[in-house]
Formats: sequence, structure tokens, C-alpha cells
Amino acid sequence: MTQIFRLPSAARRDPDVDAWFTSGDEIRRLAEPWFARMRACGPDVREVMHDGYPTACVGDAAFGYVGAFKAHANVGFFYGASLDDPAGLLEGSGKRMRHVKLRRGQPVDAVGLETLITAAWRDIQGRLDFPD
Repeated sequence: MTQIFRLPSAARRDPDVDAWFTSGDEIRRLAEPWFARMRACGPDVREVMHDGYPTACVGDAAFGYVGAFKAHANVGFFYGASLDDPAGLLEGSGKRMRHVKLRRGQPVDAVGLETLITAAWRDIQGRLDFPD
């Protein structure tokens, strides 16, 4: 079994997460609705800034994050390598993590990305034996 990545300082709402979005540029705004979707997964979702990026957790167990870079934003998943990805959105070749890139002016497969977010939330719940 994979050791679960935990962030014990995760809180229901972290003001530093909101500050990250409001102090940013257009790229951060591309990621904001997707982090909001992570927040809306369920009452067990907590958040924290980790390595400079908003990170979503179930309790203290990380499942997703968003990041902003010069030319794109990432919506990432800590256990993304184990997620079903029928739309083929996930990128990366690491042992566990995968991400979806968002670029200015390019359409987003909203249904596919929402499906991944929900799957990542359910996946971490299963790793923790949490009910929905």
C-alpha cells in the first residue's frame, strides 16, 4: 500500500489560498474554478498552501492541487497515475502524480476534468476508508 501524503495544517478554509488567487494574474484565474470544484467535492475537504500552491485534502490527506506558471496552469492529482482517464487529459510520467494543463485561449474538457477531480477525491477517501 502506498503511504498517504499528509498535510496536517490543512483547514476547512485557508485564507492564504484565497490570497494566492486574488494576488495573481490571468493564469491563476484559469485554475481558480477548478480549485473551487475540489473544494465543493464534500464536507471532508480541507485546504492548505503546500510548496506555494493551493492544495486540496480529505482531512489531512492531499488529493489535488493547482499551480500557475508563465504559460499555463496545472490541475494536479497526487495519485493521478491510478486514476481512470478516459478523456486522455492527464500528463506526466511520475510514479504517482499527474496533472492537466490549462492554457489561455484553449478550450478545457470540463466534463473530463470534473470527472478526474471527483475520481481523485473518491480515490483518497478509499485510501483512508472514508465514506462519501
